[in-house]
Amino acid sequence: MKIHRLTVDGRDYFLPEPIDALRAEILKAIQAGGGYVNVPPLRGGPGIDILFSPGMPVTWSQIDVGGEPEEAVSSDEDEAYQDPPYGAL
Repeated sequence: MKIHRLTVDGRDYFLPEPIDALRAEILKAIQAGGGYVNVPPLRGGPGIDILFSPGMPVTWSQIDVGGEPEEAVSSDEDEAYQDPPYGAL
């Protein structure tokens, strides 16, 4: 599952997909000289209105949550592992 993080003026907002329409709304507000855009919450609810304006620091990030499961390690490998010697310490 991928979650998008929108950082606006140092505050983080986590967004559900799809984000293309939201990105377009934010860009349109900034190009118009400023405007409010409703940012939806990650889970249900009314969202939050944020005033976007030119020069405001905005960063988009994508986070992969609950990615692919790691391959199981066989018990033979666990038994073969030995801590390295620490005689020099």
